[in-house]
Amino acid sequence: MPLVNASRILQCADEGGWAVGAFNCNNMEIVQAIIRAAEEEHSPVIIQASQGAIKYAGLGFIAALVMQAVKETRVPVALHLDHGTSYEQVVCCIRAGFSSVMIDGSHLPLDENIALTRRVVETARPVDVSVEAELGRLGGVEDDISVEERDALFTDPDEAYRFVQETGVDALAVAIGTAHGLYKGTPKLDFPRLEQIRTRVKLPIVLHGSSGVPADAIREAVRLGVRKVNIDTDIRQGFVNAVRRVLDEKPDEIDPRKVLGPAREAAVEVIREKIRLFGSAGKASEI
Repeated sequence: MPLVNASRILQCADEGGWAVGAFNCNNMEIVQAIIRAAEEEHSPVIIQASQGAIKYAGLGFIAALVMQAVKETRVPVALHLDHGTSYEQVVCCIRAGFSSVMIDGSHLPLDENIALTRRVVETARPVDVSVEAELGRLGGVEDDISVEERDALFTDPDEAYRFVQETGVDALAVAIGTAHGLYKGTPKLDFPRLEQIRTRVKLPIVLHGSSGVPADAIREAVRLGVRKVNIDTDIRQGFVNAVRRVLDEKPDEIDPRKVLGPAREAAVEVIREKIRLFGSAGKASEI
């Protein structure tokens, strides 16, 4: 099955009141885990590659891994650039076959963010690639994206309306209290702000930094209009913890397959649980 434009999945999610999981990949085993979890739950899925993943594995390898995976699956899959920070990087990913890109100009003044995002939309739309953008800034760290907590800014609902109107973007990532990486405590999401944004912005909302957010908070965010939920840290934790267990039990093990195989299985279970939480299980045939 060929890659699909992520906006197709998000539009179906919006109509049905559920969200799709966007899961970050870094290697072959995690790509395989994402696909298998989606197949077992009969769910559409978005596979994401961050700048860090692209530096680690290489753009060509990431694209080839996902292209091979989708040849063997019947569930809808989008390949998405997570946190692209330049027009040039976005173009490279489109040329590599990505069906969705994110341009992150959230660090820029509003007018510059709008101009950059609009340029990406004008390039991506004619080749059927969806575009996500970000308004407001999340705290924490994700690969090369680092924002001090004191500099994190929540999304302004009125600015969100202007941003969407002037860019024509397909999905908007908002800052309402989540953060990248591990949480030091329990995150508290600003649901009234999310509701105000959704009232003004009639397109799918994206929630970044969702690993570690309590299930009840995720469900409420989905109820209020979040249609794409990004997960990375939870997968990494499950994967690495499984590696540690194997090596603790068998410190002399030298076969990577016997170490990474259980890690892949652990990642599958993490992803399946998230798919059920987001409400996309059983929705593959709706795309």
